[in-house]
Amino acid sequence: MITKQLRIGTGFGAHSTAADVLSGIDLTGTTALVTGGYSGLGLETTRALARAGAHVIVPARRPVIAARALHDIPGTEVHALDLADLESVRVFCERFLETRRPLRILINGAGVMACPETRVGPGWEAHFAINHLGHFALVHRLRPALASGGARVVSVASSGHFLSGIRWDDIHFRTGYDRWLAYAQSKTANALFALHLDSLGADRGLSAFAVHPGSILTPLQRHIPRQEWLAQGWVTPDGEPAAGFKTPEQGAATAVWAATSPLLDGHGGAYCQDCDIAEPAATDDMLIGGVKPWATVPDAASRLWELSGRLTGLNALDQ
Repeated sequence: MITKQLRIGTGFGAHSTAADVLSGIDLTGTTALVTGGYSGLGLETTRALARAGAHVIVPARRPVIAARALHDIPGTEVHALDLADLESVRVFCERFLETRRPLRILINGAGVMACPETRVGPGWEAHFAINHLGHFALVHRLRPALASGGARVVSVASSGHFLSGIRWDDIHFRTGYDRWLAYAQSKTANALFALHLDSLGADRGLSAFAVHPGSILTPLQRHIPRQEWLAQGWVTPDGEPAAGFKTPEQGAATAVWAATSPLLDGHGGAYCQDCDIAEPAATDDMLIGGVKPWATVPDAASRLWELSGRLTGLNALDQ
């Protein structure tokens, strides 16, 4: 069943924080995994889940820096993982599976944004490879830990998907690179990934969601010059976040809510924002948000899944 993109009325909103949505929820005994869980929104996500009692695994490309960032958060552990390197993904997942721990929450939060043209692996464009293919491989490799039922996979997408659907004829930008279109395509891929993963996992008790966290200034924007922040209207002339931008604590809320809220039972595959199911985008204003039609098409989700399986050599969830 495909979830309709209609708000369900959760009592939360754009100003809710991760702590707000976890109030009264006890995650003691739950193992969660948060990619990018040591910086920006990911750090707030890790902190909120740990405070609610979860044991949080944080895979990191820079494990020393990650360990330093998490040193005062009990119930966390750091392991090396580079999403741009499928061999690194394989090694991390095999080591995790050796622990035989069930994984109840997996939040795919790591990513890059508007970076200079970069090629990884066999020449893949970096946004598509890291933001999408690396997480595609991670979920496939961790399938045995997610198979016991009740698990949720949350992919952190973005209203950046407004700028592009999947560029089927040139996914890797062989004929000209545009950093914003590359980012946008990868965020559409995050939404389509959640849609198809949920359709495959529903009979096994696995649910998947995509979320737009809102507009937040974090280290994710490290490749964007500060003068461009001002030109884009992200900050005021005195450097403060513009109206409509969220704090990191507010930005982490929707992913945490999607990972834990019983209100989403039966709504798998939905694209969410502001701690609710997002409605179809009525404008092109990314601050207002919503979801564009190309990010919710089941046929496109299936096509992307098949393509990703061919590129990574993984398609275990179809079996």
